[in-house]
Amino acid sequence: MASVSLKHIYKKYPGGVTAVSDFNLEIKDKEFLVLVGPSGCGKTTTLRMVAGLEEITEGELFIGDRLVNDVAPKDRKIAMVFQNYALYPHMTVFENMAFGLKLSKTPKEEIKRRVEEAGRILDISHLLDRKPKALSGGQKQRVALGRAIVRNPMVFLLDEPLSNLDAKLRASMRTELTKLHNRVGTTFIYVTHDQTEAMTMATRIVVMKDGLIQQVDTPQTLYDAPCNLFVAGFIGTPQMNFINAELEKKGDDVYVNFEGNSIKLPAEKANNEALQEYIGKEVIIGLRPEALHDEPMHLATFTESTIDAHVDVTELMGSEIFLYLTVGETALIARVNPRSTSRAGDDIKIALDISRMHIFDKDTERCICH
Repeated sequence: MASVSLKHIYKKYPGGVTAVSDFNLEIKDKEFLVLVGPSGCGKTTTLRMVAGLEEITEGELFIGDRLVNDVAPKDRKIAMVFQNYALYPHMTVFENMAFGLKLSKTPKEEIKRRVEEAGRILDISHLLDRKPKALSGGQKQRVALGRAIVRNPMVFLLDEPLSNLDAKLRASMRTELTKLHNRVGTTFIYVTHDQTEAMTMATRIVVMKDGLIQQVDTPQTLYDAPCNLFVAGFIGTPQMNFINAELEKKGDDVYVNFEGNSIKLPAEKANNEALQEYIGKEVIIGLRPEALHDEPMHLATFTESTIDAHVDVTELMGSEIFLYLTVGETALIARVNPRSTSRAGDDIKIALDISRMHIFDKDTERCICH
C-alpha cells in the first residue's frame, strides 16, 4: 500500500494552456480521496498524471517514497478504472481479468487464484465464462474493477467509473465501492463531477476549479465551512442560496440588510473581527435550503429573522419538499417538512436560521465568517 505525494505539479499544453496549476497534495495510505469539480477543471488531467498517461510539465510526483515522474505507467504499481470499462469483447470475463497478469508472466495457478478471489469479492464468480456483450452495465463495471483488483496495486485510480450507469445502479455501486475500499485497504483516488458521489464515499474531497485546488477537507467540513463562494455553491444539493446584502451597525449590533429586510446578526457573528471592516459595505450572504423554514414552530422560534416570500414552485420529494421562492428580486430555495402546507402562488412567512449563515466578500468571494 502507498501514500501519494504531489508537489507543485503543473500541466501545461502547447499554446500556453495551463490545465493544472501548482497542485500540492499529500494523499495518505489507504485514503479514499475524491477529486471533484466542473468539467474542464483539471481533475482527470491530474489523475492521468498520477497514472503516467500524461506527462508532468513541472513538479514532483511520489508514490510511496519513490519519485515516479519518469516511471512508465506499467511500473507504477497502480491500476486505473475508466468510465467506459475498456473490456475486450472477444474475451471472457475471466480472460479480461487475467489479461494484465498474463502479460506480466504470472504463473497460471496464481492467475486462477487471483481472478477467482476477485470474482468472489465482487460477486461475479458466476459470470467468469461470459463475454462482455452478455453483461449489464453494472456487471461490466465490476469486471473492470476486478481487472484492477487482481493486480494488487498500491493505488487505485478511478475516472468517473459510475457515470454510464443509471441512477439506481449508481447508488448501489457507490456502496459497493466503499465496501471494496474497506476490504482491500488500498489508496483510492477517484474523479467525479457528481458531488453526491464525493460526499458519500470520500474520506477527503479536493474541490477544483480552473486547474486550481479550491479546498481540501472532509465532506462534512466542506459542507459546513466552505472557504469561498465556489465551494459553497458546488457542494450541496440543492445548492446554497446566495443573497446580495449590506452590513450595517446600529449601536453595538450588526444588521444584514437585503430586499427591504433588516436582520440582526447573532453576537458570535457580529463580534467576528474580520467582519468589522465590512460594515457599510456590500457582501454576499449564504444560507443552505435547510436553514429556511415555513413551519409555525420555527416561525415562533426565529421571530427576529422572519421574512415575506412568494412561492413560485413546490417540488414534493417524498421525504421533503423544495419550495422555490422569490423575495423581492432574489430567488431562494427552501428544503422543508413534507407536511408543509405551502403551495405555488402563496405569499408566506419564511424563518431564516441565521446561526447557519455564511458571509462572503463580494469581490474576492472568500468566506469572511460562518
